Amino acid sequence: MAVKGWIEVNQMFCKGCELCIDECPQKVMALDMEHLTPKGYHPVQLVAEGCTGCAICAIMCPEAALTVYRQAPVKAVTS
Repeated sequence: MAVKGWIEVNQMFCKGCELCIDECPQKVMALDMEHLTPKGYHPVQLVAEGCTGCAICAIMCPEAALTVYRQAPVKAVTS
């Protein structure tokens, strides 16, 4: 089973700088051009399946606007 990850964006901090988008190895992030944050920026969002939860985006974010989650793989139980 492939590892699945996802992000939460704190829209009070995201300035749409695109550093996280540029560094995402899976290329599954983009700016949400149909939404503005309270400060008037287009926030980042996941636009495709394939996030692995590697957290490179969160490390690159100068505003610490991203929280990354990673689904723990389920291990088979053997008797």
